[in-house]
Amino acid sequence: MSEKKELLTTNRKALTINLEGTYYGTIAEIGAGQEVSRIFFQVGGASGSIAKTMSAYDMTFSDAIYGKAPRYVSRERLLTMLDHEYRLLKERLWEKRGERTQFFVFADTVAAKSFKGGNDGHGWLGIRFQHEPLAEPSEIIIHTRLWDKENVQQQQALGIVGVNLIYGAFHYANDPRQLIQSLVDNIGSDRIEVDMLRVTGPAFQHADNRLLSLLLVQHGLTNAVMFAPNGDVLQPSEVLYRKAVLVERGSFRPVTHVNVDMLNCATAQFMQEPMVKGKDMIVLMEITMNNLLASGDLDAEDFLARVDMLGHIGFTTLISNYSEFYRLVSYFRRYTKEMIGVAMGINNLLEIFNEKYYEDLEGGILESMGRMFRHAVKLYIYPMKQDAYERYLAGDQPPPAGAASHSPTHAFSSAVMITARNVQVPERLRNLYAHLLENHNVDCIVGSNPDYLNIFSRDVLQRIKAGDDSWAAMVPAKVAEIIRQRRLLGYGARAQAATA
Repeated sequence: MSEKKELLTTNRKALTINLEGTYYGTIAEIGAGQEVSRIFFQVGGASGSIAKTMSAYDMTFSDAIYGKAPRYVSRERLLTMLDHEYRLLKERLWEKRGERTQFFVFADTVAAKSFKGGNDGHGWLGIRFQHEPLAEPSEIIIHTRLWDKENVQQQQALGIVGVNLIYGAFHYANDPRQLIQSLVDNIGSDRIEVDMLRVTGPAFQHADNRLLSLLLVQHGLTNAVMFAPNGDVLQPSEVLYRKAVLVERGSFRPVTHVNVDMLNCATAQFMQEPMVKGKDMIVLMEITMNNLLASGDLDAEDFLARVDMLGHIGFTTLISNYSEFYRLVSYFRRYTKEMIGVAMGINNLLEIFNEKYYEDLEGGILESMGRMFRHAVKLYIYPMKQDAYERYLAGDQPPPAGAASHSPTHAFSSAVMITARNVQVPERLRNLYAHLLENHNVDCIVGSNPDYLNIFSRDVLQRIKAGDDSWAAMVPAKVAEIIRQRRLLGYGARAQAATA
């Protein structure tokens, strides 16, 4: 844990950069005014840090300088700005002061709330900088969403975040947690959201972008972050924009045949929905933040293991702090009006109908259902064997896969399947559930593999830790491979302890 630092005002940060005499560079801004450069100039001493400022608002001028772009508020446009301005900086100043200067280029391209007020404010901000003179440049790129209602407030917020980013690059590069927390200094996460962050270069050679992204969620700068199968950090609005979305929530510790079978079957059904046919779609595995925390702090190794296992078998992963499903659906609705599907097991379905989760809502469970199902949302429910269902209702852990049941009830009920059609929700909610079934908001997953219904992730995890090799048959081959190669989830721990 990093030591608590004094909270500097925005002006103090800008003045410090100006007066230190080591940092020198360009500030280029498109959209929302030249708010970052304004702060550096108004505090005084800007000649010590700023070589040039510019703002190419007119598209023709912008295209002449940076080349044509399909979208002006985009990561691609930001990178083009950084490339162009950093090249000019080196060409013109490297020989003159390269040995004693840490060069930088800060750039942003932003769509603040328009005069007519119909759009949401968002933007891309980045800094390319040297962490020491003559070094190869490093880079920080972030995507922000501006929540203020008025354009002038969004401009002010952008200026503060820009100064925070420049100051953080030079003072907190070796402390990523402090860097992330400092982005909302003097402004707070209620006015601005940082939903994507990526660092590269020699200043961050020990940083892991996946962990940095998770810190954004942990420290409240955003509610969700996303990763490609290869581990790259994705910007959610780019991935989700106008797409149909299918998601499966789980702990994936480890990901098992059940998880994959559930999503594959749900995907086949989702693609046949009339509202989905012919539309772009995205399939996601989602992990809630409470599944990644241990003893109140982030278990980094465990987090990386889960993301790597899911990525290794080709899944895009979403990490969120949405404990309730209706909040997850509302998050997707920020980016798409297309159909949303959620794949889940019987146990998760019953949790959705547990009223204790909605005590903070004025309308209780009815309000939560209204929020979740108000537009083109369907739950796809994976079946469960009745004996496992009975144990779940009794609060018992699932049995080891393939274990014989000693209960007479289990003996005759183990072949019976509990599905979305015959599951029993609390009596006072049965009419509500019947309404959702009748309107096809809830549907059975069909075509599931019955051989997988005895697999439970907690049992698999226990077998891995106990050195019982039977676990490998319960997970995809690629998952077994990465667990063995990287000794994940306690694999080999017992054998290692025995030889110690």
